[in-house]
Amino acid sequence: MPTNFPMMLTWLRIVMIPLFVAFYYVPESWLSVPVRDTAAAVVFIVAALTDWFDGWLARRWNQTSSFGAFLDPVADKLMVSAALLVLLDLQRVDVFIALIIIGREITISALREWMAKIGASGSVAVHWLGKFKTAAQMVAIPCLLFWQPLYGVPLHWVGQVLIIVAAILTVWSMFYYLRRAWPQIRAKSGE
Repeated sequence: MPTNFPMMLTWLRIVMIPLFVAFYYVPESWLSVPVRDTAAAVVFIVAALTDWFDGWLARRWNQTSSFGAFLDPVADKLMVSAALLVLLDLQRVDVFIALIIIGREITISALREWMAKIGASGSVAVHWLGKFKTAAQMVAIPCLLFWQPLYGVPLHWVGQVLIIVAAILTVWSMFYYLRRAWPQIRAKSGE
């Protein structure tokens, strides 16, 4: 397993997940709701920034690895899933939206694994739709976690609109990847 700074950032993102979730188990007598929500949003933002930064550094410093390419999306999916579960518990996101986003992540991860196994991973390579979906999620989730107005801007409304946009892009990108993989799926299912 390679050990370098970009990989350490990926591991840091994974370690931040229990910290992020722990804020919601601290008694309100220790941490008020606005402070808790602010701290959780900040942790999520830091984790999202490490997602961008670790990939950028790995490419810039030529420290990419197959393990890093595996672990980075796993860390992202764990962080987003944990945040969506917290938001579900807080009733700040609809269960249908959470199911769409988490279900797509599981489906596309399984599809990519299978396509790599049959030597056709290029047909499900990351596309701009997936990047826009991720960007919408990474902005929506901290807005929904923070939930308070910021300088008069109702961030919870921004978050609610963006999470719907993310869900739409989630479905769109899932169908895009499935359509790209369909010829291989048909060919392999007939064997």
